[in-house]
Amino acid sequence: MDQELIGEVPAFYKRYAERMAGRDLLTELEFQRENLLRLLGNLPEARGLHRYAEGKWSLVTVVQHMTDAERVFAYRAMCFARGDRTPLPGFEEDDYAAESRADAVGLRAALEEFSAVREATICLYRNMDRATLARMGNANGNPISVAAIGVCIVGHAMHHTEVIRERYL
Repeated sequence: MDQELIGEVPAFYKRYAERMAGRDLLTELEFQRENLLRLLGNLPEARGLHRYAEGKWSLVTVVQHMTDAERVFAYRAMCFARGDRTPLPGFEEDDYAAESRADAVGLRAALEEFSAVREATICLYRNMDRATLARMGNANGNPISVAAIGVCIVGHAMHHTEVIRERYL
């Protein structure tokens, strides 16, 4: 992803943006979907309830969190890509996780939902040109470009996939 398109990334997301240096956004979005499905798709359903420590999210809750965050990020990207200048709020990930019912929904359903949301994100970004990717908006009190939001989507999923590999499998 061109650094000039990404622009300034809010401090919290810099670690995600650094992971995307020189990578193609659409290629990474597609690769991540297939990678996560390969990684978790053959696990027994009961494995989705695994927590690596007391008080930590279950594996299925992590997958649901990835999906919820991507939905929020993609909504922001769509708004800004369409020229909407309305400042958009942040979201509290722990509140979303608590209300997600992920453990009751199960790992298979969570993976199916992640895949569907990721496909929608891919379709959204596939149809953007450079001018659209460079558009800016304000999310959670921070200016951010449409391209930078895409980078955050990929970086966020990279982060959580690494956590899954290291702590859940």
